[in-house]
Amino acid sequence: MRDSDSLRDWAGEFQPGKLADADLKLVAVTGDAGFRSYFRTNTQPPFIAALAPPEHEDNPAFVNIAIAMAKGDVHVPKIVAVDYEHGFLLQEDLGETLYLDVLNSKTQSQLYDRAEETLLQIQKLPADSTLFPAYDAALLQRELELFPEWFVGGLLDVKFDVQTRHLFDDLFAVLLDSAAEQPQVVVHRDFHSRNLLVLDDGGVGVIDFQDAVFGPLSYDLVSLLRDCYIRWPQALVEQRVEGFRRKLLAQGQMTLPDSETFLRWFDLMGLQRHLKVLGIFARLSLRDGKARYLDDLPLVMRYVLEVAQRYPETQDFYHWFVDNLEPKILGKAWSQPWQTAGERT
Repeated sequence: MRDSDSLRDWAGEFQPGKLADADLKLVAVTGDAGFRSYFRTNTQPPFIAALAPPEHEDNPAFVNIAIAMAKGDVHVPKIVAVDYEHGFLLQEDLGETLYLDVLNSKTQSQLYDRAEETLLQIQKLPADSTLFPAYDAALLQRELELFPEWFVGGLLDVKFDVQTRHLFDDLFAVLLDSAAEQPQVVVHRDFHSRNLLVLDDGGVGVIDFQDAVFGPLSYDLVSLLRDCYIRWPQALVEQRVEGFRRKLLAQGQMTLPDSETFLRWFDLMGLQRHLKVLGIFARLSLRDGKARYLDDLPLVMRYVLEVAQRYPETQDFYHWFVDNLEPKILGKAWSQPWQTAGERT
């Protein structure tokens, strides 16, 4: 029996919605970049049945974080039932209206206002180390190492010498120092347009939160505004960054720097995230056979290079990337000029 058939039989025991077990069908829905598979039931109302292999996924953490976020007024899917041994979950269906599908120049203001309010709720969650491990220098460093391993060496087959390794180390130190300067809060870690949904009541649904951590204040904000799947003009991004800083100040719960320093936090946090993402997208293609993520590399490269070009302490890396990696990228099936990646016509 296939795992999806076993999942259907298990879900049918709870008789979700109005259909009997014998009539229950599961229809595959698009999943995330992990090992989980998702299915929608043909019931009224529908539910989402998830197959999350316990050898790959920490399902108890997923459930416990869902409970904690719900208590904090963050609309995550309610857990209906769970079988930890087999990695089966049955949960609320938040619908199919992803932010990515409805974001445009007319809707972005209202949608991002609501997303930022949700983000403020997430950042107010208690710092429970049993739920939210520290997003500390060691973890941030491990993420950064995905860039030389999987993007530079793996995808592009570029060998680098000791001098280049020192260049990476110097850059990584700048990024880690900036992250450590920031107030630490609960971080969703993938707070972007494919993990946010517009609910029927206009609220924001949040999914794919199982990797949440306790880390730098600007991390989720840069995930949202420098989204790997949709790009906005720099002026709009900077306007929203400053608006979010003022929202934080209005809460009166933390001390924040001036606008310029806060934007630097945001930029360098984004550089850390997007270097990691270059490595992750390369790994998804090379190791997991998910080549579709390669098409998103040019926009992520644009984010990396625009920020690296902006600050004196990151410009050596910018020049190294352009001189050594860009020639290797030209001619790839997924390649396009990074200077215009993400532009919409």
